[in-house]
Amino acid sequence: MPEIISDKNLPAIPMEAIGSRILLIRGQKVILSQHLAELYGVQVKVLIQTVKRNKDRFPQDFIFQLSKEEFENLKSHFVTSSWGGMRRALPYAFTEHGVAMLSSVLKSKQAVQMNILII
Repeated sequence: MPEIISDKNLPAIPMEAIGSRILLIRGQKVILSQHLAELYGVQVKVLIQTVKRNKDRFPQDFIFQLSKEEFENLKSHFVTSSWGGMRRALPYAFTEHGVAMLSSVLKSKQAVQMNILII
């Protein structure tokens, strides 16, 4: 039985839902922007806008944008419909430090809770 993470005020999330979103890209464990947005309960565009407004907090070792080749390779490994509705822009990959910083700039209760679970 999978462990369920829950807070009275937040949706219950199975632990494997977080672990399955951690990918190895460029030799680093990362979580993609669309997955973080889903976990944090925000739209991807809101997440990216927040990062861009706080770009001094996100150096290259915290976040990077996937190349077209990396994204195509990633899609070829995941044959699911969830990749079909993607934004036109290439997704961003957040390292562990990027995830920690993201929760500090999003400042929602759900973002802080998810950051604790992810880290």
